[in-house]
Order: sequence, then structure tokens, then C-alpha cells
Amino acid sequence: MPTVDVHQHLWPELLIEALASRRRPPRLRGSTLDLAGRAGIEIDLDAHGLDARIALLDRCELDVAVVSLSPTLGIADLPADEAAELAGVYESGILELSAEARGRIVPLAARPRVEGFAGSCVRAAALSELDSQAPLLDQLEQRGAFLFVHPGPSRPPVGAPAWWAEVVDQTAQMQAAYAAWLAHGAGRWPGLRVVFALLAGGGPFQLERLQSQGVSGRDSLHENVLFDTASYGRRALELCLSTLGVGQVLFGSDAPRLDPKSGLDVVRSFGDAVVDALWNQNPSRLLP
Repeated sequence: MPTVDVHQHLWPELLIEALASRRRPPRLRGSTLDLAGRAGIEIDLDAHGLDARIALLDRCELDVAVVSLSPTLGIADLPADEAAELAGVYESGILELSAEARGRIVPLAARPRVEGFAGSCVRAAALSELDSQAPLLDQLEQRGAFLFVHPGPSRPPVGAPAWWAEVVDQTAQMQAAYAAWLAHGAGRWPGLRVVFALLAGGGPFQLERLQSQGVSGRDSLHENVLFDTASYGRRALELCLSTLGVGQVLFGSDAPRLDPKSGLDVVRSFGDAVVDALWNQNPSRLLP
């Protein structure tokens, strides 16, 4: 089985050109990414080249990267025509890169469509609007594709430190999305595999607190709910594995923002059985 990183982002050249041509966020000014409500973020555009990404996979001994268009760009908040245009540009470009990569790059859709994609990526807030997402979720379940839930845009309070969006806001978004899925989604779409980025912001850490509120273990643990490890280390992974076992955790890195190597070293420290589960066995449930 191939070794898989389920959480990477890759910008096709067409998307880079589209972002560079915009006059308001999300937009690129040279290598600076402007997002609504955020200070400019420096982007290593070279890291989004296909050759550079394949070299990164080879260096990390990864066979496959699942890539998505990050909802943190705020594209879903744009007027419908602008959002559709940018998402369409991304999808066209990423399908071309995927074909060129010969199986090393597996893309997720950025719009409510699944043909040609292994699944679809939505922002965390979408799970609080499940009725509006129902057509997409029905499609995914029927086709055996999966849903990847990722943090959306952040607007840190005035004076907040640079790390606020990633550490406070994004984890809160993911915990809320996980809770919404447990409350309203898992029973409605029992056959749909759902992957929560960032360990659902620490969502599995809250299972005992859920149980203290009368939620049974059966209602809070679903075999088709999975969690990627992006940005977390040994302490968090240890807690999740002791809570969930190895069958519901996947390796994710959030490359190129974060280097996969540190996360890979953490997984390796748990031994061959955990490595095999997180890199090989569990991702095989998502990918054809």
C-alpha cells in the first residue's frame, strides 16, 4: 500500500495567476498573500511547483499527497460568480497537475461536485449548515468519496499575536464542526467517511466531557469519522491513539506551510504498527 499524506495544499499556476490579477483579497502581491482581516502572509510560490512537491514527497518517503484548496483563503465568502471562477480555475489546474503526477497527487474538489475527485473539501463552518450541504454529502456518500473538513477564514481580534488565528480560532472552528457532525451529521450520513483536519482542533480530547453531559461512547465514536495529525506532536497523538485506537487517525502535514518531516518523525516514534495504520491502512479506506 502507498504511504499517504492526507493534508497538503498545492496551487496550480492558473490559480496563482488568478490570485495575482485580483484587486482585493484573496489576492497575491508578488509573493505576499492578502486575506480579509489578516496581515499579509509571505508565500513560497516555488513550493507549489509540481517538481518541488514530488521532490518533497520523495524526501519524506511519501508516495501520495491528497491536496485541497484551503478554505482559509475565504473564497466561499466571495460573491458567487467570483467564488465559482476561482474554484473552477483551481479544479482545472489541479486535475492537470494530478494527471501529470501519475498518481502522486490526489485532488479534492473545491465546489459541490465530485466527478474526477477523491472527495471534497469544505470549511468547518459548513457543518453548521448541514441542510445546505445535503446535496454534496448525498453525492459523496453515494459515490464512496470522502469529505475533508478544514478550517476557514479567521479574523483575529485587534492586537492579537501572529499565532492567534492558527492556535485559537482555527481549533475552535474545528471543534465546533466536529460537534455539529456528531450531533446532526453522523446519524444522517452513516456511510460517509469524514476527515477532520488538525485532529478536529482537539475534538477527541473532549469525549470525556461529552460523556459527563450524558453523551454515550457509542454516540461519540463513529468508525467513519477520522482525524488528521497536521500540526500536532507526540502528546496530542498519544492522547488520541489511547482514546480512539489506531483505526481513526491519519497522517496529515499541512504542507507546504509545515514540513511533513517533523510529523513523520512523531508517527515513527510509535512503532511500525502505528506507522502502517496512519500512513497505509487507514488512508486506503479513503482512496480507490
